[in-house]
Amino acid sequence: MAKKEKEIEEYLAHLYVHVNEVEHFALFSGLSVHQFIRYFSDLSALLLLKHRYEDTSFNIHTQLEFVVQNQYTRFLKDYSERPTELCILDFSDERKLNMLSPQEQAELLYIAHKKEAFRLPFYHHLQNRFVYLTDEGEQITKIYFRDIDDLYKLIANVFNQQISEKTKSTAFWRKKNNVVLPELHSEKVEAYADYYEDGVLMSLFKLDKTNYGIEIRNLPENIFPDEVLGDLKHHLNKPADLFIQI
Repeated sequence: MAKKEKEIEEYLAHLYVHVNEVEHFALFSGLSVHQFIRYFSDLSALLLLKHRYEDTSFNIHTQLEFVVQNQYTRFLKDYSERPTELCILDFSDERKLNMLSPQEQAELLYIAHKKEAFRLPFYHHLQNRFVYLTDEGEQITKIYFRDIDDLYKLIANVFNQQISEKTKSTAFWRKKNNVVLPELHSEKVEAYADYYEDGVLMSLFKLDKTNYGIEIRNLPENIFPDEVLGDLKHHLNKPADLFIQI
């Protein structure tokens, strides 16, 4: 079915994704820490390697600060008011922090400072699922994933959040609000995994009253991730390489 060219205002959300499966990380633009923590909201605690949040707990062994699950909402509110560079990873129990060796603690400090790891940053004692790094404007976010399936689930969850929020914003004008929302499943995101290795722009739009779609555009290898969303009009002039119907 032929589709007319869309205006930029017709798109609901954009997400740049560049995946390095070998080193278990992905680069994003258009992903917020709120969206990320909303997906990982079931985790017990977050270790704060780089931050400016003040209402934290302190681990004496590592000399590092952390927040627990019931502090996430306050932590995100503070981050919204005072955005900063951020480096966090998850852990289950403070006792596990006390088992980290000097070498492992040094590695954590290195990651926070350099935004890169010299080995996969997943620790036996912590059993962390991720390491999350972003700049002050959230223009580039780098996430290491222990399980690459979390990457695909996160992408699906981000778009499902957008669809849900769009539906809520229009629900006031409906007489009935019993519409079943379409849902993007992670398996459908994973089906296009080969494309993410070169960097893609994923753009969400509404197809009709009940369906949504995502256009996927391959981007040049030499592109700067932090400039992708600023050059949307230029990228959207190119026909989509792939299409996912939700």
